[in-house]
Amino acid sequence: MDRAENKTFEVDYDLDINDPENLSTVENIRLWDWKPLQTTFKNLQQLRGYYVFNDVDIDRYVIDGKYRQVMLSARELDQDGLSEGAKTWINQRLMYTHGYGVVVSPVNEVSGEGFPNFFIKDVPPKFTTDLTLKRPEIYFGESTNYYIIVNTKQKEFDYPMGEKNVYCLYEGENGIKINSLFRRFLLSWTLKDYKLFLASDITNESQILINRNIMQRVKKVAPYLKYDSDPYIVINEDGKLYWILDAYTFSDKYPYSEPFDNRGNNYLRNSVKVICDAYTGKMSFYIADASDPIIKTYNKIFPDIYRPPSDMPSGLQAHIRYPVDMFSIQAKMYKNFHMTDPYVFYNKEDPWLIPKEIVEDKLQEMEPYYIIMRLPDEEKAEYVLMLPFTPKNRPNMVAWMCARMDGDNYGKMLVYSFSKQETIYGPEQIESRINQDTTISQQLSLWDQRGSRVYRGNLLVIPIKNSILYVEPLYLQAENSKLPELKRVIAGFGNRIVMEPSLDKALIKLFGEGIAIPDQPDTGEPSIPGADNESIEELARQARQYYDRANQLLREGDWAGYGENIEKLNQVIKKLEETASQ
Repeated sequence: MDRAENKTFEVDYDLDINDPENLSTVENIRLWDWKPLQTTFKNLQQLRGYYVFNDVDIDRYVIDGKYRQVMLSARELDQDGLSEGAKTWINQRLMYTHGYGVVVSPVNEVSGEGFPNFFIKDVPPKFTTDLTLKRPEIYFGESTNYYIIVNTKQKEFDYPMGEKNVYCLYEGENGIKINSLFRRFLLSWTLKDYKLFLASDITNESQILINRNIMQRVKKVAPYLKYDSDPYIVINEDGKLYWILDAYTFSDKYPYSEPFDNRGNNYLRNSVKVICDAYTGKMSFYIADASDPIIKTYNKIFPDIYRPPSDMPSGLQAHIRYPVDMFSIQAKMYKNFHMTDPYVFYNKEDPWLIPKEIVEDKLQEMEPYYIIMRLPDEEKAEYVLMLPFTPKNRPNMVAWMCARMDGDNYGKMLVYSFSKQETIYGPEQIESRINQDTTISQQLSLWDQRGSRVYRGNLLVIPIKNSILYVEPLYLQAENSKLPELKRVIAGFGNRIVMEPSLDKALIKLFGEGIAIPDQPDTGEPSIPGADNESIEELARQARQYYDRANQLLREGDWAGYGENIEKLNQVIKKLEETASQ
């Protein structure tokens, strides 16, 4: 932590939101939280019961020439999701072998229905940008917990196509080949599966893929490392899917050092980055911290495993992230160790706290969050991981910490401290002001009484120039149908708090007309009913979509959702009548 560079952040609230230097930060403000988005992905993109979205990852890509922050989720195949009658040995071992593709959506775009816009969606994948997939099959992932046999006489299920299925054969060479009857017997004995020995669909050219869960897989190779709790999937520039895992060296023997967990460990380094091919399962271990003496020792013991970071493909290097687990531990340590005066430290005169926020309807400690922003005194926006601090016994914000991760700046830590003579609203104060705002609180109470439930998203503290902007999304979902829709965005600046249907409207209300918010792309989704200059064909298309959606929700027993879509349909019909009478 002695490497963290301390700077002063002077707040003047003289912010020109139209300044081109601020545009990259504003247009990458995250409106989607991973928990409600995971539920929305499941409802809109799961497509079949055996597909699962185990997690939602956040990353950055250059898309159509712009540096964009996006949310990704892998569509894995979980054999436990097969119907009971379909859980046969052939289906589970030979046929249903892999997931297919990913869902990608920008962090800041919302359709008229309150759902995310998609850069990549559906099966086979459909693309709306230059971000594409060429090898969408996922044989190795977070939910692939069973071994499978490929290159058999039984073709593998690839993906559904309407009422029919598309089939394929595995093209990799990294599995364990059957080769002979004797090896087949040994594999059957080892895996305790006699059907493997007796099955007529298996040939000597068949391959067995085992240890397909990526966490179990890397631990088989390097069990002496600790692994981050959040592996994330990446689309490489070659169109293939890869998993990236952060690995740590650790010890409880470092002298005069405070433990960071209940096992007494007091030494931690993010010394290894692991790349795992989602198609072949091939793993590559790259040394990320060459100064770490522990990884130097492991490298001498296992010289064929570890590779220098320069060997990592450039397309994957661009997606290396500073891990949240590591940053969280450092932030908790820095709460006390920011005090450099020994007398102040000894008396614990100025401890910091990690502030709390309301997520859903519960008060919880804030978690670090990734954001694309232009740091003070820097020329361009970059990807950082950040977290604010508050002083003990006071709710105002005292500082914020960030870890940089783009290019040569990877791993550099910055701490920006606010002036102690000025009060800067902390996250808990902003949450209190939201609760105390009569307009916002009345609307939230109204929604909660109509068979719906309000989900409050993560509060983002966003430094822009010499100012602080606060943004919190609000999602609405029916009590009997888990399909969160982004309905409102709360924004705070200075002494003002506003709530509007979209971020651009919230910023217009805060800063005035004419702000430089980028236009939303046409995604083919229905717009908000009543928008101006809509053709009869467009209104008819909207009416059909609301009618179909209402009928679907009626079949699901979601009366609140049904009523909401009928009301939207009514608004479109009124608009049609007005247009026809002109």
